[in-house]
Amino acid sequence: MKEFDVIVVGGGPGGYVAAIRASQMGAKTALVERARLGGTCLNRGCIPTKALYYSAKTLNTVRRATAFGVNVSEVGFDLARAVERKDGVVNKLVSGVEALLKGNGVEVVRGDAFIESAGRVKVSAASSPQTLASKNIVIATGSEPAMIPAFNIDGVNVLTSTEMLNLKKTPQSLLIIGGGVMGCEFASIFSSFGSIVTIVELLPTILSTEDKIVSRVVAKRFKETGVNVLTEVSVESVEPQNGAVKTRLKDGREFITEKALVSIGRSFNSKDMGLEALGAAIERGAIVVNERMETNVKGIYAIGDVTGKLLLAHVASAQGIVAMSNALGKTAEMDYSCIPAGIFTDPEIGSVGLKEKEAEEKGIPVKVGRFPYAASGKALGMDETEGFVQILTDPGTDRVLGASIVGAHATDLLGEVTLAVKAGVKATELAGVVHAHPTLPELIMEAAEDVHGMAVHKIGRKR
Repeated sequence: MKEFDVIVVGGGPGGYVAAIRASQMGAKTALVERARLGGTCLNRGCIPTKALYYSAKTLNTVRRATAFGVNVSEVGFDLARAVERKDGVVNKLVSGVEALLKGNGVEVVRGDAFIESAGRVKVSAASSPQTLASKNIVIATGSEPAMIPAFNIDGVNVLTSTEMLNLKKTPQSLLIIGGGVMGCEFASIFSSFGSIVTIVELLPTILSTEDKIVSRVVAKRFKETGVNVLTEVSVESVEPQNGAVKTRLKDGREFITEKALVSIGRSFNSKDMGLEALGAAIERGAIVVNERMETNVKGIYAIGDVTGKLLLAHVASAQGIVAMSNALGKTAEMDYSCIPAGIFTDPEIGSVGLKEKEAEEKGIPVKVGRFPYAASGKALGMDETEGFVQILTDPGTDRVLGASIVGAHATDLLGEVTLAVKAGVKATELAGVVHAHPTLPELIMEAAEDVHGMAVHKIGRKR
């Protein structure tokens, strides 16, 4: 039986980061992974979707080339080639994770993990089953798309995000069940590829996690590009038939599409690991943890999607670092008040901290500054004038409480306002930072100026 200072179960963005951090802190570390390193994010989520997203962006740019004086005689698209490129990006990054773990002295053990006790992990593998021992076990087993029986997901015509990423031929028509982040990202991508896309959403609006003023920009773009968005409707049945999919809504409408994507719900990978027998607290499949990432079982920590907190790769990585600090004798707590989030629709969305709708719901007084892309010289030069930057501040202290950005490179611009929220920067201080011209970050400066009605390049500014 091999002994370690730390055993990490799961090699996704939470697990591999936690393992590397443990090794950096001098701990003898093992990482147990049953499949490819990198987890959902790298293999079936964040990275492959962004690779296809930029194929779609490139295609759209070429289609608009004449506006820039570039004459293109014919524009074609090959999804199989785009998927091949996507796979190449993923494989390169998986190899990078393998090299990082090896370079940091982390021992990677292949197989399924079963926690026999708070200090013992049995790894079942066809080649060499073994038992590992450690006082500290970190569970980072992630989540998977929820397999909802009523939707008859067959992986051929009724798909999850996993199968969508491996299509080699663009479907002529696509119905997407769920207008959240994933559904809208795939709608942007495949409508650009040429699919006729319909989104069905139960709530009154798509992207309901965002402020309405933000989601309206994406809804407007969908309307312009032919994406049919149906809100406040529910699905009664989904039936694969004759190489297509028949979807019936509860209001009686029916759709026949080549493919259907189910983009609602995730299931947490907490089963069949021995946690129940150990008495670990689990709620709706999610492992319950405190701010130190500790479970109620001494010596066992959990991080990432399996905790049911915020299902974001960078949150999992941050949780992994917090867990290792506590497991190895330091003290750290997870702070969820300043977590940036990006949505890769076209245009992009980025947000951090307090949203305007949350302020209204909680009765928190805020001042709002807003500046449009259409007033930016850089955005005009790029022909990317849709969207705006919005900044929320505390009226008493002038500190930046949150920001929402919708527009080109919104997710890249998010870093500056995330730092502002984290550091408690005042709007006047953010506005006082000299920004290079012409650049998109000037939008942030002008939105900060607009909090006090002082945006130089905004017509009709506040007095």
